Amino acid sequence: MNTHTDSGASEKTGAKRRYVTAGLASMMGTTIEWYDFFLYGTAAALIFNKIFFPAFDPIVGTMAAFATYSVGFFARPLGGIVFGHFGDKVGRKSMLLITLMLMGVPTILIGLIPSYEQIGYWGAVLLVCMRFLQGVAVGGEWGGAVLMAVEHAPEGKKGFFGSLPQVGVAPGLILSSLAMGAVAKLPEADMLSWGWRIPFLASVVLLLVGWYIRAKVAESPDFQGMEQVGKKVPVPVVEVLKKYPRETLIVVGARLAEVTWFYTTVTFALAYSTGTLGIARSTMLDATIWGATAALVTMPFFGWLGDKIGQKWVFMLGTVGILACAPLFFSFLHTREVFWINAALVLAVGLVYASLYGPEGSLFSSQFPAEVRYTGISLAVQVSGAIGGGLAPIVATWLLGKGNGDPQYVVWYLSALGAVACFSAWKMLGDARFKVLLASPLATKAP
Repeated sequence: MNTHTDSGASEKTGAKRRYVTAGLASMMGTTIEWYDFFLYGTAAALIFNKIFFPAFDPIVGTMAAFATYSVGFFARPLGGIVFGHFGDKVGRKSMLLITLMLMGVPTILIGLIPSYEQIGYWGAVLLVCMRFLQGVAVGGEWGGAVLMAVEHAPEGKKGFFGSLPQVGVAPGLILSSLAMGAVAKLPEADMLSWGWRIPFLASVVLLLVGWYIRAKVAESPDFQGMEQVGKKVPVPVVEVLKKYPRETLIVVGARLAEVTWFYTTVTFALAYSTGTLGIARSTMLDATIWGATAALVTMPFFGWLGDKIGQKWVFMLGTVGILACAPLFFSFLHTREVFWINAALVLAVGLVYASLYGPEGSLFSSQFPAEVRYTGISLAVQVSGAIGGGLAPIVATWLLGKGNGDPQYVVWYLSALGAVACFSAWKMLGDARFKVLLASPLATKAP
């Protein structure tokens, strides 16, 4: 009897170790990948117009730099489809290792691209190619990281563990802001000639750490169970579009507001504040760090809260936050006072964004069954990312021009998307498909 009890306790401990390891590895892996992705966004807002588009008018040069930035978003759906397909057919873990390399290597190469003065616009062409590969990597990585955390997690904790890979956004943003903040303190000539390259080249260290961590994680138990009962489908993306168009569209509608909110309040606001309002770069980067630091705490909190009251209700609360906080955000920036600038980013990233992004992993995953889950969430999330994130800085810059420097149209733009997201979340299924999964033969393989 004691042997049986000890065996059961040991098995339970082993299962807990597996899902905790999977959650932490997902968080650390996404930290590394988002460091690479955000680093580019910060450089596009502050530096790349001077390095690769110096012949342009400053505003046109900034928009050109944001256009190269947008390429990464438009590449995301391709990454979601390709890696989603193989993630549903071959396994989640192997796709995460491939996407990590596909993100890290181009980031390092960006740090080696010659400037406009050396090779003309060929530098911009190489920049676009590397950004495209980054976008493909992120498009495939997000779904795998979320599923490794959610599918390993026990019932009643999927929201919390699903928030952990989301939490990786915050340290990724902190690290990229710290890195660019450090080189921004160099003399202008040094920063533009060689200083900006250091944060990109330093990515090699993070790449090696990320590979080591992810290699230790076991394959998703849901995928293993799916293999055993033979539930794989021939072409997952066709299955998603034929059988789950409703689920795909409501995830796109919900996610569009979140991703547009984030890249407007972080990337566009960085260029707007430094260029239009005359706020120091270091002040904005420091405020971004404060916002991301707050999100380190609030994202897992909102994931945990979703386990208690329902992920969709927490997400809907975040959409109401967009409506309430969009005008406040720009009002705080317009004070040009450090305290209120910090408050603006804490409000935008640490509260509104965290309440949307924290519950997303579990909420969006639960809309699709296990056999097409990687493809379903990747396709929906990355299409909305291409539309929202890819166009957010460009659209916001255009709307700012239409308002003669007044961001009122930007506020309306964000508010309209917030209303669409609220309706979309209301139409979601909650965690219904996870409950079906628990009643199926796949549950025998869950930890």
